Amino acid sequence: MTINIKGLTVEFNNGTKAIDNLNLNIEKGIYDGFELKDVCFKLETGTIMGIVGENGAGKTTLMRVLTTILPVSKGNILINGINLEKNNYEMIQKQIGYLPQELEVYPSLTVRDSLEYLGRMSGIPKNICKDRIDYYLEKTGLIDKQNKKNKQLSGGMKRRVGLVQALLNEPPILIVDEPTTGLDPEERIKIRNLLVDFGETRTVIFSTHVIEDIASTCNKLGIMQKGNLIFNGEISELLKNAENHVWNCLITNEKEILELSRYATISSKQYVNGNIMTKIISEEKPRIDCIRAEVTLEDAYLYMMKMYEINDVR
Repeated sequence: MTINIKGLTVEFNNGTKAIDNLNLNIEKGIYDGFELKDVCFKLETGTIMGIVGENGAGKTTLMRVLTTILPVSKGNILINGINLEKNNYEMIQKQIGYLPQELEVYPSLTVRDSLEYLGRMSGIPKNICKDRIDYYLEKTGLIDKQNKKNKQLSGGMKRRVGLVQALLNEPPILIVDEPTTGLDPEERIKIRNLLVDFGETRTVIFSTHVIEDIASTCNKLGIMQKGNLIFNGEISELLKNAENHVWNCLITNEKEILELSRYATISSKQYVNGNIMTKIISEEKPRIDCIRAEVTLEDAYLYMMKMYEINDVR
């Protein structure tokens, strides 16, 4: 369950580079399972990697390349040892389950009928397909919705049906594009928990611009900006990068905040007894009275983006 990307560039006909020389390795996780007479058994686990970035950063383009929808302009990609090239598309597609951001699964069919049809189209034997549909409908909390038409479902339920269709082939890799966009808080939590469950033994890659989804789900994180991968690693590493660069300041008026915003990023504001408790992200300590603040994942993300912008300008 490995994905190795080297020098990936995706350029459109108008000359725009959606991805520019991207390098990324995603491997199945390994942890020390248990010890027996001084021997440590290494057990494989899944990997859940979130790709986060602003709209237009290249996240969806990357998802579409990995799922063979878009061609590679330059570079090489290996998926489970298979070279991602046109001659191998069919083999690659069998390795991957894909849920795009926008998916309408046969609106006029029932949930079960649409999934059975997709199973037949994929060549899954009827009895095996039925068992898988039963399992995943139960797992996703949709068993009591199986006879409803897809067009009657809420947005979150449709997204869960989309997850089931992506998993019918039992793929070792699951790729999901913006899984929680437009969902209410309850559905977002359900989707995030399902990704964790389905990532127990798989490699799961999902793109998002919602930092909370990353904090609640991933053990690996990539940050994209302007087609570049500007961070790739553990969440703990990203948090450590922002230490000593996040500050809490008690400010008396908005004019001071405006002045601060010229050289620092304002992460949050809260009105307290006529003053404004302001969290500030800055390379250097702000030129006002302040104390170091606890770093959240959102703070660390904003700090990384700020440093990229500074270096990009240079």
